Amino acid sequence: MYNFNHHRPGSVDEAAAALSGADDGKLLAGGMTLIATLKQRLASPSDLVDLGAIADLKGIREDGGAIVIGAMTTHATVAGDASVKAKIPALAALADGIGDAQVRNCGTIGGSIANNDPAADYPAALVGLGATVHTNKREIAADDFFTGMFETALADDEIITAVAFPVPEKAGYQKFANPASRYAIVGVMASSGPAGVRVAVTGAGPCVFRLADAEAALGGGFSADAVTNVGVAADGLNSDLHASAEYRAHLVGVMLRRAVAAAG
Repeated sequence: MYNFNHHRPGSVDEAAAALSGADDGKLLAGGMTLIATLKQRLASPSDLVDLGAIADLKGIREDGGAIVIGAMTTHATVAGDASVKAKIPALAALADGIGDAQVRNCGTIGGSIANNDPAADYPAALVGLGATVHTNKREIAADDFFTGMFETALADDEIITAVAFPVPEKAGYQKFANPASRYAIVGVMASSGPAGVRVAVTGAGPCVFRLADAEAALGGGFSADAVTNVGVAADGLNSDLHASAEYRAHLVGVMLRRAVAAAG
């Protein structure tokens, strides 16, 4: 690795100050992507601002009709939390299917969504459940948060503090996982609740997206039969050594029906 200055602040304000004072600062959350990037010398920030010591960024709580998850909460904690399993079991199952045990115990929800890998699971959860991203400056609806491949609406000096998930009436998540990485070749979250009927797809395209035709079909009756004939065109979908665009288009329909059935 290249040399860099390491900061370990004890509060969000201290982290924001360290970030703004750096020539080229980066936030370190779980480090599942950033550490590998540094080791490969694909990035050489002047400063790393480690969020691991900020207690206010960790934990899960119920707030009215929502489950609020701190940005530095690990995937394993989300998967095992009693409130999440009781209120949004699809979210607990999604977290439990991320990577391997080492990744789940180090990776964080805030780090995952800030990175916005096109094959990550959490973007589908946020968009598919109508979540809200809280930062040290504002609140951002999930629909507006993910803007493109590895891109989000976050400003350079903005820090995610929590994610609030409204509790749905029903929700299901299913993915066709890469057998080595457990990343989603295609993953679909389908839900019905206070945010309406929502269907979000990850892995298939450059960025998570909603499936309007499926939402319309499920609005008339939330069942797998309602989306039997719903699908997507292959145009614009990802195509790589893991799956062609055409195969991903097929998987969207399959995972959609499985997600709806799981929610039911």
